[in-house]
Amino acid sequence: MQTLLSTLRRRRWVWMLVNLALIALLTAVVPPEKTLGERIRLVYFHGAWVWTGKIAFALAGLSGLAALIFLPARSRLYPRWAEISLALGRTGLFFWLTYLPVSLLVQQINWGGIFWDEPRWRIPATFGVVAVLVQVAISLFDLPWLTVLVNAVFGAALWLALGGAENVLHPDSPIFSSNSVPIEGFFVALLGLSLLFMAQFALWMHDRRRPA
Repeated sequence: MQTLLSTLRRRRWVWMLVNLALIALLTAVVPPEKTLGERIRLVYFHGAWVWTGKIAFALAGLSGLAALIFLPARSRLYPRWAEISLALGRTGLFFWLTYLPVSLLVQQINWGGIFWDEPRWRIPATFGVVAVLVQVAISLFDLPWLTVLVNAVFGAALWLALGGAENVLHPDSPIFSSNSVPIEGFFVALLGLSLLFMAQFALWMHDRRRPA
């Protein structure tokens, strides 16, 4: 069993690259849409990527919240849950920092320019800066209780802020308001592959802290 786990870990990057290739392939074969044409493909990727980042931050927060509520600070499980929360938080940061430039590209291509004051850009960009500072602070202090607390607060704040953000140029749920089964199906498939990559990345981040 240990040999099998070691083999899987050694080949981890192969499977991650295969998954990324599948994400790129699926994005490339998305059928054009009547309004945006082939530009819809980048919108698909952008949407799946940002939702994956949001889910990663949510899981980091929920695992942190679970440790705060259910585990005493001196429990042997507390540091383990803190490591899970840390890995998920760093995974969320990776997706967030790679999503932001894609968001700018989507604006440029579809709107003909960048609307810096768009709430759906301004709020994520602000949280991107805060997320970097949060993860740096967590790494510097390296305290399990601080890790779970900060990730729980950050995850909740991110979801609340985005949930209350208004749209100016950004459309309301362009994928699921399309009433098109192919469009929704392609997006769900792309989101599924992105979530799988999130899990792969989080496991890698976790194992960097706790070598096999």
